[in-house]
Amino acid sequence: MKQLLILSGKGGTGKTTIASAFIKLAEARAYADCDVDAPNLHLITGWNTEPEKKDYYGLPKAEIDPEKCTACDLCRQNCRFEAILVEGEYQADPFACEGCGVCEFVCPAGAVTMVPAVAGELMLYTGGEKVFSTAQLKMGSGTSGKLVTEVKKQMKEAAAGVQLAIIDGSPGIGCPVIASLSGVDMVLVVAEPSVSGISDLQRIIDTAAKSGIKTAVCINKFDTNMEKAEEIERFCQDRRLPFIGKIPFDTDAVKAVNNGQTIVDLDCASGRAVKEVYERTMELLFAGGAG
Repeated sequence: MKQLLILSGKGGTGKTTIASAFIKLAEARAYADCDVDAPNLHLITGWNTEPEKKDYYGLPKAEIDPEKCTACDLCRQNCRFEAILVEGEYQADPFACEGCGVCEFVCPAGAVTMVPAVAGELMLYTGGEKVFSTAQLKMGSGTSGKLVTEVKKQMKEAAAGVQLAIIDGSPGIGCPVIASLSGVDMVLVVAEPSVSGISDLQRIIDTAAKSGIKTAVCINKFDTNMEKAEEIERFCQDRRLPFIGKIPFDTDAVKAVNNGQTIVDLDCASGRAVKEVYERTMELLFAGGAG
């Protein structure tokens, strides 16, 4: 299975819009949304069936048994996350607890227990020989990277023998992005022609480079700032990165997304441009031509 990961250094670049177009053009039988903090690929990919759902357990959380607690205060004194609350009796705040287990270790009465805690929900859509894996992280959970790993794992297990998988990553360079990078064959970075867009592009390129993964770049909404678009092209030339195309700003793209469609479902400027980007990406992915 060849895995193509689509990333952006910041939110709002159109990464998911391009990912959904690629899925449609490839008639992809396996794909995933690894933006577990705010997944929205399912809004465009048109699944009418309910997914198979299962709880994802991250780090355990502390629970304090009030009948065993002697109010020695050692748990509160040693908790660096200030997760121990005293409101009549000692309690562990599940949102503040990071599951380190120090409170359990220092408690002389054995009143603290580390218990499994639901950190998110995994979802797997199947049908018509297609597989779509995604997840939703629970509010306050800090295990986004681990959940992304599970999203990719269930996609691979459910789509054994599929030639191509397209993965919509999360914006930024944090834990979910690093987890998304693991095991992929190529990264397509969607850049935005702005000051912040260029800065974030450089960061995501450096992050991908540390993983030794071949990487290519395209620009979305390039005609909103031609000067910055040219700066991105020069950056790619200087870094010897394949620059594989530019997609214009297109009001029809906004209409398509609002209607739950991809931009290649319409005959529009952005749709025609993304088809060219898709073809060049596939050439690089399967021919091994990206550096």
